[in-house]
Amino acid sequence: MQSRRTLLKSATALVAALSLAAPAIAETNEPLAVVATFSILGDMVERIGGDHVAVTTLVGPDGDAHVYQPTPAAARAVSEAEVLVVNGLDFEGWLDRLIDASDFNGARVVAAEAVEPIAYEDDHEEHTEAESHDHDDHDHEEAVEAATHDHDDHHDHHAEAGHDHHHHGAFDPHAWQSLENAVVYVDTITAALAQADPDNAGTFYQNRASYVAEIEALDAEIREIVADLPASRRTIVTSHDAFQYFGRDYGLTFLAPQGLSTDSEASAQEVARLIEEIREHNISAVFVENIADSRLLEQIADETGATIGGTLYPGALSGPDGPAPTYLDMMRHNPTTLAQALGS
Repeated sequence: MQSRRTLLKSATALVAALSLAAPAIAETNEPLAVVATFSILGDMVERIGGDHVAVTTLVGPDGDAHVYQPTPAAARAVSEAEVLVVNGLDFEGWLDRLIDASDFNGARVVAAEAVEPIAYEDDHEEHTEAESHDHDDHDHEEAVEAATHDHDDHHDHHAEAGHDHHHHGAFDPHAWQSLENAVVYVDTITAALAQADPDNAGTFYQNRASYVAEIEALDAEIREIVADLPASRRTIVTSHDAFQYFGRDYGLTFLAPQGLSTDSEASAQEVARLIEEIREHNISAVFVENIADSRLLEQIADETGATIGGTLYPGALSGPDGPAPTYLDMMRHNPTTLAQALGS
């Protein structure tokens, strides 16, 4: 009987010791703290990291990273992050200020670092006011002035709210609009997560393999969708110049009144030139964007008789109930929307 009591006491002590040790064990299995600058990168990190990452996304669904202003909460999140995933190519013009404010000392991962970027020459600001007068004899002058006036009001609102006018560098930063580049993004993110959390590297690479297979399958699906578009309907008008990678990959031409950033100015001459191209190419539909002010495109549609063909997602996912809650959903939604409006 004495020995049984001794065994019970020993067992009780062992259980108590293990229960006290459990929180310490759980702490070592906590997910990796990762901050992603915008929703597309956040979705990629979650797909690769799974339950082993805790992702904070700075610019969330339907948010415009072009005009984002970091908050104190964002600085705290970055300061606590073990990994910070950014796009690069001068896309996040506010990033350096945020990092300086947060005293970040983790691993900074540039997702687009290994892509081959498209060189970009922004001519939206090169036209002088004198040049714009060359279009005074067009009968659509008043519509152009009204459209650009409304658009200027939108920019004035940003300026009053404290938004910086951000201009991208020599390359188009919207590299995620190519699924081929997306594989590069995924490889870069996977390697960074594996280095930060080697115990779960095997899982990260397994998730990477299945994700890449889905990306490649979607690429084939999009090629079939685009193949049905007539040659006469492969010139597409959107709000800002964010789809050059997509156009390169699938043989489409994208035109826009604004440059690489939604915060860039659209001059009266640029709008007039775009109106002429819409008429010249008999473009029947133009497409607004979830992150851009739609008034300028609506004015252009009214002037040309084009319809609004739908909403495209250039650089931000939709909310969970929208048509583009994940990166793959977004990349499928855009060509499907184009085909529905232009295919007939």
